[in-house]
Amino acid sequence: MFTFLLVVQAIIAALLVTVILMQKSEGGGLGVGGSPAGFMSARGAADFLTRSTTVLATIFVTLSIVMAVIASVRHAPSDIDTSLVKQAPVTQNAPATSADPLAGAANAASNGAVPLAN
Repeated sequence: MFTFLLVVQAIIAALLVTVILMQKSEGGGLGVGGSPAGFMSARGAADFLTRSTTVLATIFVTLSIVMAVIASVRHAPSDIDTSLVKQAPVTQNAPATSADPLAGAANAASNGAVPLAN
């Protein structure tokens, strides 16, 4: 259902862009010749495109709200499953660490080992 609405939303968006780009910025509409009182006159085309823009914009906004509601209901928060969480192993014979973190590097160097670069 959500995928279908998403496709419809994309089609409406493409139609809305097309209708908006067909209009002149001065409000002249398509500028198609013909009788002044006819449907496809400049004024008739402008009225048609203005109404089409209003209808498509209303459908676009309404569909956006509907899709947001569907997405929020579909992905509702659920309980977290902690059954697969690994527990860290507890080691009893861990070596004692001194307050100096570089003391281990000095001991390794005295044993003939190559110290790690910082």
